[in-house]
Amino acid sequence: MSDQKVLVAGAGKSGIAAAKLLLALGGEVVLYDSNDRIDPNKLKARFDEDAKITFLLGQLSRTGLVGVELAIISPGIALDAPFVSVLDEAKVPIWGEVQLAYHVAKGKLIAITGTNGKTTTTALTGEIMKAWFEEVFVVGNIGIPCTQTALETTERSVTVAEVSSFQLETIMDYRPDVSAILNITPDHLNRHGTMENYIEIKERITANQTEKDCVVLNYDDPVLREFGEDRGKKPQVFFFSSRHPLKEGLYLDNMQIVFAHGGSKEPVLDVRAMQLLGRHNYENAMAAMAIALRMGVPMEVICKVVKGFKAVEHRIEFVLERAGVKYYNDSKGTNPDAAIQAIRAMPGPTVLIAGGYDKQSEYDTWIEEFAGKVKYLVLIGQTRDKIAECARAHGFNEIMYAEDMEEAVHVCAAYADAGDNVLLSPACASWGMFDNYEQRGRIFKECVRGL
Repeated sequence: MSDQKVLVAGAGKSGIAAAKLLLALGGEVVLYDSNDRIDPNKLKARFDEDAKITFLLGQLSRTGLVGVELAIISPGIALDAPFVSVLDEAKVPIWGEVQLAYHVAKGKLIAITGTNGKTTTTALTGEIMKAWFEEVFVVGNIGIPCTQTALETTERSVTVAEVSSFQLETIMDYRPDVSAILNITPDHLNRHGTMENYIEIKERITANQTEKDCVVLNYDDPVLREFGEDRGKKPQVFFFSSRHPLKEGLYLDNMQIVFAHGGSKEPVLDVRAMQLLGRHNYENAMAAMAIALRMGVPMEVICKVVKGFKAVEHRIEFVLERAGVKYYNDSKGTNPDAAIQAIRAMPGPTVLIAGGYDKQSEYDTWIEEFAGKVKYLVLIGQTRDKIAECARAHGFNEIMYAEDMEEAVHVCAAYADAGDNVLLSPACASWGMFDNYEQRGRIFKECVRGL
């Protein structure tokens, strides 16, 4: 992309990383953000003084696109944003950041998507790869933009990428050697519109794969089972299941993970030896194991890493025990299905903190999980009235409101008895009250430690 003039839309972490990659390739960058309150001097300070970059804030017009040959759009920006139509009218091609990184990077690529479990599976897969390969990069939604490490990769590298539906909207020839779709449940419908569209975008991760490649799929998800059974040989399919025995693949039999292959059924791992809690984490582990097997990692290496792997930050993360009450941070539970898994993983009665930004989710199935598990529900954020109304409709009335996280934690501490658990698992996005789910989780932990 040497000498090309490229517009990068979005001045956040992803946009900055993409701009730096383009500059390193010898290109010229126009960094655009619709927020005209951003200080351009602070943006300039992120780059070298002689960088071939200009900054454009506020409304985008055709005059701002003079000489622009390509646009890179950050995943947080919806494709129906007003400035996108200006790009379309000017016939400027649009790529996403993962497409840009793929265009530049070398080596093998593993790409993991799904509504829930992506971060845990990506982190675990990364640790398995590091135990066998010398050059491993773990990138994507897990915290490091794909574009940040693309130039560091070599033909010997293995890149493990957590990929969201937002990123898959803008891929072109993106082709993972191994892809995985962990599950598909309603999420981000405020952006994707319909469940059918959301499913199509998730399944797009396999669009350019060939019969030499592989997709790992959850057999228990009816959408993914049908998708896998209809694939033929393009790409090859590796199923995993926590509920059904399989003729080929990995499945859970009582407390044993079994590897079925070539007519044999081989117990390979007792899940009681794992550090991770809950059936959903057994599924995450099987997905990572399947990916690793496809990448040629020996089973004994895989199992050793899986046994020692601990929960990632903000995903059913044990914080501390105080006065006999255990506190867990599941800020990554940003939709009802993820929050269901956290409730199921709790070892006893639970006081639950929930609520946040409204992604137009439905909460009925989540609330139905409360019976016999959730003692009190403490609600924060934009969705608290909507959730409270839904909870009462299902006969759950032990509901309290809090204005912020500090108040919510103190309410929980007051109502929890010895032997109970306090769980932050919001079932909602963090926006509005927090910058992101990481900040929400860190503030929760600070409040807990300050009790």
